Amino acid sequence: MRKKSGLVRAGLTIVLLFVVIAAVAPILSPADPFEQTLEKGLQTPTLEHPFGRDKLGRDILSRVIYGSRISLKVGLITVTISLSIGLSLGALSGYCGGLVDEALMRLVDIFLAFPGLLLAIALMAVLGPGLDNVIFALSLLGWVGYARLVRGQILALKGKEFVLAAEAQGAGKLRIICRHLLPNLAGPVAVQASFGLAGVTLAEAGLSFLGLGVQPPLPSWGSMLSEGRQFLLVAPHLSIFPGLAIALLVLGFNILGDGLRDILDPKGCL
Repeated sequence: MRKKSGLVRAGLTIVLLFVVIAAVAPILSPADPFEQTLEKGLQTPTLEHPFGRDKLGRDILSRVIYGSRISLKVGLITVTISLSIGLSLGALSGYCGGLVDEALMRLVDIFLAFPGLLLAIALMAVLGPGLDNVIFALSLLGWVGYARLVRGQILALKGKEFVLAAEAQGAGKLRIICRHLLPNLAGPVAVQASFGLAGVTLAEAGLSFLGLGVQPPLPSWGSMLSEGRQFLLVAPHLSIFPGLAIALLVLGFNILGDGLRDILDPKGCL
């Protein structure tokens, strides 16, 4: 148990570190992330600019710090929207059953038939690049996993004695779902959300890398990687530092999810 709680603390520490960095970005940034100094383009790391400068002479450390705001904003909003939709539809499907369950699960199957990232790319090609469109595209796909999880958990719980007792007392379906079923799903949902945040972070970086996500001059880690790939041999620091930021944040979410899963479900039932 000590090892499991250590995983949670390690993951939570990494995630909270990025949250603090994003919250106090103007204080931590050594320079304006949008200020260009063309004559100092591709400058290697120095004491004044620990991460160096990009091709336009902008401070990479400042852009990485501000990029954390983009990644966390997309991740939190997308997971919140996806979780809300997934909880609602999954609970409705699992508790009502019958034609409602059949119709909703066939809708889920349709979404699962398409590779998630490819469908997001297709949506972005139609909607156009931009932060709001990234959130919309990822939310449109992200609810499916939560809906399947919640439905399965509801099916396992709705035959329990406390649910039958509430039904015998005349409680309505909405009250039973909200007061008796959903509170018992906090553990599995928290684990799924942790892994979902990691997936959304990677998806946002991938879309921005392809030029379909957040547009310049906004500092997105994915777009910074894309800008640095043509200078890998002469200025690898352009890609190394945003790449490390993506890897570290995703690692933090995954470690947090693993720790929560082990603590909340030691028998591996999730």
